[in-house]
Amino acid sequence: MSKERCPWCEGTPIMLEYHDTEWGVPVHDDIHFFEKLILDGAQAGLSWLTILKKREGYRAAYRGFDPQVVARFGEKESAELLLNAGIVRNRAKIAASIGNARAFLKVQEEFGSFDAYVWRFVNGAPVQNRRRTMADFVASSAESDALSRDLLKRGFKFVGTTIIYAFMQAAGLVNDHLVTCHRHAVVARMR
Repeated sequence: MSKERCPWCEGTPIMLEYHDTEWGVPVHDDIHFFEKLILDGAQAGLSWLTILKKREGYRAAYRGFDPQVVARFGEKESAELLLNAGIVRNRAKIAASIGNARAFLKVQEEFGSFDAYVWRFVNGAPVQNRRRTMADFVASSAESDALSRDLLKRGFKFVGTTIIYAFMQAAGLVNDHLVTCHRHAVVARMR
């Protein structure tokens, strides 16, 4: 008997693996938060499958997603990233990722960690949605609107409310597994 899953992950092993092990699992590690910000920003206008296929390329190019290292990237590193076929070679997204690393460090300095900062937008616990069908999904929420506005105010780029809602889903700030999905109840117990 096969497990019931959210339909969006069906079709490719990489999407299935991502859905079954990572999507919706609450993140409390700043490196993982930074990775998710970079990848969700890179996804704008593209499929998530494209980004997952390039994830290892990003991991290498962005030095393990260490925001302290990325914040020091200059013109040389930007030029190298633009030539790197292992990532999305978009000048605006690359510039934003470097600027976002610098803004990320400022948030860590102010709040002690990005984790402490971001969880405030959901009152410290994942939002537990009870979606029954794919038609029930939304592209944003009051929480993603608020987080997006605050990130923009802090100088982040590629953090519109739709991108941030996807980030929140990926980082487990929101549990958007369908209630019929075998992962919904598992993720609901995580904090």
